[in-house]
Amino acid sequence: MHILVLDTIHGGKEISAAYSAAGCSVDAVDVYHGTTPDELREAPERHYDLVVAPVHLDPDHPVLARQKAPVITHHEAVRRLLGEHLPHPMIEITGAQGKTTTAHALASILPNKGVLHTSSGTYAYPSGDLLWKKSITPASEIAAVWYASRMPGWLIAEISLGVTGTGDLAIITSPDDYTVARGKKSAIREKIASASHARCVLVADGVPCHGENVVHLGDIVRCNGVQCTIEIEGKTCVLTNPLFLLPPYRTPLMLAAAAAMILHIDPAPLNHFTALPGRMSLECAKDLIIVDNSNSGTNAVTTLCAARYARYCAKASELTLVIGQVEGDGAVCEGFSHDQILSAINQVRPTRVVWVGRPPGLGTGQSGVLKGTIDATCTTLDEGKKTAIRLTGKGSIVLSVKTWR
Repeated sequence: MHILVLDTIHGGKEISAAYSAAGCSVDAVDVYHGTTPDELREAPERHYDLVVAPVHLDPDHPVLARQKAPVITHHEAVRRLLGEHLPHPMIEITGAQGKTTTAHALASILPNKGVLHTSSGTYAYPSGDLLWKKSITPASEIAAVWYASRMPGWLIAEISLGVTGTGDLAIITSPDDYTVARGKKSAIREKIASASHARCVLVADGVPCHGENVVHLGDIVRCNGVQCTIEIEGKTCVLTNPLFLLPPYRTPLMLAAAAAMILHIDPAPLNHFTALPGRMSLECAKDLIIVDNSNSGTNAVTTLCAARYARYCAKASELTLVIGQVEGDGAVCEGFSHDQILSAINQVRPTRVVWVGRPPGLGTGQSGVLKGTIDATCTTLDEGKKTAIRLTGKGSIVLSVKTWR
């Protein structure tokens, strides 16, 4: 079988290696950075039995558009390559918001050994030892499945732009949508389509996914203040955790609790789950309250939530906002635009602003609006944090920089 694998940058090398190990003839083409010029030039003229392309590739890309062979996604290719020798339980998580928090929350309550594969790293449980750091492209799941199977243990895998549909459960954490493939595809539609092979799919409120294998979060979970009640298959569990008061934690914790009960696991340990670094975690410095909201999912909504939380904890309105996006952080799929940052600043109304990354160019509309607003400009999150601590005398600091952590 002669296979063409497109996009070596986002997992194509791993997929190519797996097909080669299975005895297939494989051509791997870098369609983004031009590192395989010969293959890029020759591929349109060759005959293939199968083409593997990432969801985010423009369907009108010359190499893809000229192929007559069947085309499958990287997600589907990984599903086929994994076969039936899988860890148990195996849970895949996708969505624009809340993937990592949901994954960590669920990992904290699964018993025995396992592997947690997220954008912040791949960890062995229960020790929490870091195994490696890779992207969350579907191809990265291959190594995680192999490691978990050898333990043997469970696997929780965070995946971008969809799931492979293997294992016991797929979770879609958010209905938020954006376009991919040069604006020609809807991200949420691709995520829903990828779950068609899943044994069971758990979806957050608002996700337009339907079918006999689909469980809607709102049908089995309700939240009231710090309490969360899960009812499924005649069983009821009531959890209590102050994190249910925070929107960035409410849905992920509800999803983790529901997933546990679907898998016949007691979710009670979530009563003691605490905030993750970069996801509303608290620390103190110089008598200042610092709320860390810097992660790959940071946006205007989470920034406003973090500011409210910081002011509540500090019992003061004075607040320094460290905001922006680290330049060149290719791991962040959905950017933090200048318009979104401006919206966040206008809603938070901070005392001081420390901008991280590239500010709007002189003469632009955003530059005019920001004139006199930015107190310091930095290139990294760490530099921004140190600058904010130096500038802030009292109150709180919110770190709201979009970056891969």
